[in-house]
Amino acid sequence: MPHRWKVGDLAKLTGLTVRTLRFYDQIGLFSPSGHSDSGHRLYNEADIKQLHQILSLKDLGLSLEEIQLVLKGDTYTPSDIVNIQIERVRTNILTQQKLLAALERVAERMNQQEPPSVDEFISLLETMKMSHEKYIIEHRLNWEHHFDELGDFLNRN
Repeated sequence: MPHRWKVGDLAKLTGLTVRTLRFYDQIGLFSPSGHSDSGHRLYNEADIKQLHQILSLKDLGLSLEEIQLVLKGDTYTPSDIVNIQIERVRTNILTQQKLLAALERVAERMNQQEPPSVDEFISLLETMKMSHEKYIIEHRLNWEHHFDELGDFLNRN
């Protein structure tokens, strides 16, 4: 008989939370291949392979909606996925380069005992805000994972 995992076991195996796995099931992204007589979700090896595909696509920066389209085979080819990621990396590099240039201009003016102009300072603040927002979004997702784990722990106890 093939091995089957309950949702909690799969969560431990993958590092995801039970809440995340249930959410994926709720939105139709990743559903168990079966249920036990008592209604527990049961996953098999094919399910685990599919979940690893989902996690790999997520690591490439695709949204859950984009991942659903990829898995359905409707929209994206592997080449499209790589090109999407290349574009996201380029955008991130451009943002960081703008921030670096703005910081260098302000530092140079300050080293010459000249305060930055209002326009330079506003440009610096806007660039820092864009960079900071991206950082916050990435870290918010990480914190959500930790809060999910905490919620799962509290629900068990």
